[in-house]
Amino acid sequence: MCYIYSMNLYYSDTFEIPLPLGHRFPMPKFRLLRERLREMNETEMHTFIESPLAALDTVERVHASLYVQQVIDGALSATEQRRIGIPWSAAFVERARRVCGATTAALTAAMNDGGAIHLAGGTHHACRSHGEGYCVFNDVAVAAMDGRSRGIIRRALVVDLDVHQGNGTADIMTGEDWCYSFSMHGAKNYPFRKIPSDCDIEFADGTQDDEYLSTLDTALDFVSAASRPDVVFYTSGADAHENDSIGRLALTKAGLQERDRMVFARCRTLGVPFVVTMAGGYGRDINDTVDIHYVTVMEALKAS
Repeated sequence: MCYIYSMNLYYSDTFEIPLPLGHRFPMPKFRLLRERLREMNETEMHTFIESPLAALDTVERVHASLYVQQVIDGALSATEQRRIGIPWSAAFVERARRVCGATTAALTAAMNDGGAIHLAGGTHHACRSHGEGYCVFNDVAVAAMDGRSRGIIRRALVVDLDVHQGNGTADIMTGEDWCYSFSMHGAKNYPFRKIPSDCDIEFADGTQDDEYLSTLDTALDFVSAASRPDVVFYTSGADAHENDSIGRLALTKAGLQERDRMVFARCRTLGVPFVVTMAGGYGRDINDTVDIHYVTVMEALKAS
């Protein structure tokens, strides 16, 4: 195992949102992931950075100003909060902005270093004018738009392998020909009204490693040629795992590790940097989710 340089790892777990008892969102996974990585000798030469706060004008480059202001002011209706799935609080606002700030900073670092990792993020259900599915602002879209506006990227590819379709990214990037959105996900899973990405591939419930990985291999050929990217945003996700409580697919941990290797190998072949976000993971045992995210991070570090 050879590490060539220091990679930045951005973390948001110090900005926890207070959740009702029994809430499904596994907030502790982010802290557990960072703690495990801190314990490992392999990460000693890499740099852990607390997520910066995204400027509101950066967020408003992607999201409707009225929606952003409603989030900031706590003016979301009860219906809007239920759609997001997380009750409003001041911490809710700060974390949403920090998540965007981390992925935006990770893009800048990746363009210098060849890669960067956000130990959270992947809030791909946040649409232009509303949030949903535990996602308030879309961190990948915010980072991509910011990078494009600053001239550090010309073309981007979003590889979204969370088990749920990236409807928010698709919504925001519609008409943005410079950003190619690719999502591989469960056909019958959330969101039940999917917004078309540039390339969507759906799987039946119970899909296993072999079918998934062979499909991904072919798809990466296609989307790489179609997008011609300067950077790859990898929305990884742990929720395609066989023991995820809401994932409905049946990938093993070994299959998910091979998935990660395939994505990073493609980035090396293309000669482009990558930005990694963790996205979803709702394991019946939270340690399974942390294991999968941990392996994604370690595969990214090896790819450097």
